[in-house]
Amino acid sequence: MSSVKIECVTSEGCRLGESPVWDEQEGALVFVDITGRKVCRWSAHGGPAQTVSVDAPVSSVALRKSGDYVITLGTRFAALKWKEQLVTTITHVDKDKPNNRFNDGKVDPAGRYFAGTMAEEIRPAVLERHQGSLYTLFSDHSVVKHFDQVDISNGLDWSLDHKTFFYIDSLSYSVDAFDYDLQTGKIGNRRSIYRLEKEESIPDGMCIDTEGKLWVACYDGGRVIRLDPETGKRLQTVKLPVDKTTSCCFGGKDYSEMYVTSASDGMDKEWLSRQPQAGGVFKITGLGVKGVPPYPFAG
Repeated sequence: MSSVKIECVTSEGCRLGESPVWDEQEGALVFVDITGRKVCRWSAHGGPAQTVSVDAPVSSVALRKSGDYVITLGTRFAALKWKEQLVTTITHVDKDKPNNRFNDGKVDPAGRYFAGTMAEEIRPAVLERHQGSLYTLFSDHSVVKHFDQVDISNGLDWSLDHKTFFYIDSLSYSVDAFDYDLQTGKIGNRRSIYRLEKEESIPDGMCIDTEGKLWVACYDGGRVIRLDPETGKRLQTVKLPVDKTTSCCFGGKDYSEMYVTSASDGMDKEWLSRQPQAGGVFKITGLGVKGVPPYPFAG
């Protein structure tokens, strides 16, 4: 794959960039800086990313059918009006766990917002274990908890036939699959489909392509890997110029570009001098596959 090209499209380094999602209407990539407490939007027409500052760690962003965005903020699901820079709380979770926050989240094909929690980190990937849970926010703003005992709730997506839900709990070093019922949003029959190799490090954000293959960003691994969920085999590795790759999505006019977020938190001066683009967002072209457009939250 010599045609693969990687470029850094935002030089404003995030502390902990995450949750990239393509906003087709705006022709822009929306993403968050969790510890920087910012929602960011980078236009494909160029220029620096615009940002909206928020009052807590913001860990994921999703499109909303009625316009604008929904976000996970601290332990809240919330709505974000971009122009007005207005955030309104939809509902709270994990009220009994003041040290928790949401992490990654994504909307399913029926318009439900799935997102999971974790304990606040002491240092990157160091935290009190088994404190998180996986939740779904329904369009009527009710919330269902699927399971708890999660370390770092992370990457999630759905198979092309919507019958399988893929999920990552980072410290399990595994990509898992569940049977999925699109009618009800229920999940069951959890199993591991891929265990990460040592050099791949920690599995983080994830997305699916139109061939049904998964792409996983490897935190501290400096790469995204392409997996076949049927065979459990790794098909491709794309290395990036930064170690702390956090998540990935497809975007651009025909969803043939991949965007990868990264982090700079936890890196000392010497490390940052070797990787000045840490915390940047990278565009990968020439992969030869396209992605699936994101689903908007129905509520």
